[in-house]
Amino acid sequence: MTNLTDLGIAAIRDGVRDGAFSAREVATAFNANVAAARGLNAFLVETPDHALRAADAADAARVAGDLKPLSGVPIGMKDLFCTEGVPTTAASSILGGFTPQYESTVSGQLWSAGAGMLGKLNLDQFAMGSSNETSAFGPVISPWRRAASNAALAPGGSSGGSSAAISARLCPAATGTDTGGSIRQPAAFTGISGIKPTYGRCSRWGVVAFASSLDQPGAMARDVRDCAIMLEAMAGFDAKDATSLEVAVPRWEAGLSGNLKGKRVGIPLEYRVDGMPAEIDALWESGIAWLKDAGAEILEVSLPHTKYALPAYYIIAPAEASSNLARYDGVRYGLRDLPEGAGLQDMYAATRAAGFGPEVKRRIMIGTYVLSAGFYDAYYTQAQKVRTLIARDFDRAFESCDLLLTPTAPSAAFALGEKSDDPLAMYLNDVFTVPSSLAGLPAMSVPGGLDAGGLPLGLQIIGRALDEQGVLNAALAIEERAGFTARPEAWW
Repeated sequence: MTNLTDLGIAAIRDGVRDGAFSAREVATAFNANVAAARGLNAFLVETPDHALRAADAADAARVAGDLKPLSGVPIGMKDLFCTEGVPTTAASSILGGFTPQYESTVSGQLWSAGAGMLGKLNLDQFAMGSSNETSAFGPVISPWRRAASNAALAPGGSSGGSSAAISARLCPAATGTDTGGSIRQPAAFTGISGIKPTYGRCSRWGVVAFASSLDQPGAMARDVRDCAIMLEAMAGFDAKDATSLEVAVPRWEAGLSGNLKGKRVGIPLEYRVDGMPAEIDALWESGIAWLKDAGAEILEVSLPHTKYALPAYYIIAPAEASSNLARYDGVRYGLRDLPEGAGLQDMYAATRAAGFGPEVKRRIMIGTYVLSAGFYDAYYTQAQKVRTLIARDFDRAFESCDLLLTPTAPSAAFALGEKSDDPLAMYLNDVFTVPSSLAGLPAMSVPGGLDAGGLPLGLQIIGRALDEQGVLNAALAIEERAGFTARPEAWW
């Protein structure tokens, strides 16, 4: 029998349905992998019983002829999604001891679709980071290694636990959240696929907030089909989320096609940044050739305000974070640091000082500054104007094309600690992913090849609002032609 942990969502779903193996066998195999790979620090909480209960329900449903879309599929849940009865920390000490008594909309939909949970996945604290080094519970270690090197590598962030777990075969798929690239960049770093849908496609209710106008749940898996299947179960209107879009969820898996005849794909001139490694540029050219081979017409487009995207993002996102994180004060839940004889204000200060990590504090301070009297118009208002211009650039580009093709990240994975002392260098990891986040557009990373050190490199497809099908189809065309089958060798 094929190693069950090498199977993805579609193969597990179909195998359980056809009786090739039981859902309990699948859950047991993945539970064993999770336990054996604790050295990666991908999981903050393991929930083997949850996975087994869902598996037993799937096996019973098969006998009754009542299988659900994800029956028999165990997944990982990023620890930003509230899960009833299971601790949720957002990888922060300030939420220590917090166990939600409710279920996030997205996780609830996945359980209703038959999926089981293998555990809660590590991340950058409150989703703030690009390397998974800001977690209060230690960094996630990528399962990949550079050729002839044992240096521990970053799995990307903030969804680094999700990307590492999928790549290491600890789960077939996982949830992620993407604020400025936190699904796509880690997917590129670990050789998997990940899609950020249109803002509002997936409910944010029950997801610990970072920047509310940017945060968007999405799907991460080993291939495009599995991302489509996962996203179908996650998406949908939610009256509890004021930003949720009341639109039908398409059957993305059924609509998958790598034939792009009649599609026009734009290549943004401004994404050819100075100092970009030759390997990234070569992969981009390969991606262009693959899309041409799939029948697409290639043309150059301009997104003139791209150079302002990162500065605008790192004003808007911290501003929203400073507001969202004001609720963590030690009064109602989580950590409470109460020095002897301290008053209320002292408790607030002590709790937040002890509970928040350095990167979270940095972003709260930036956000509070740009929202303060005298600076609000100079920084925050200006950044919002730039955001409008960036969205307008995309609208104009899509007048002449259907999709955009870019690199996902400006480099392959870097070593843990390599950029942790240089926040600006770390922020530059999001240079290709932030613009589409500011515009609320669907975007996906798909692996395209390896660099000279044997590390994965990703290509990004960006589409019009609500055109996840177009994004998935273009990603599938790349996947079929790239033939990416590389995987990390187990060392953990």
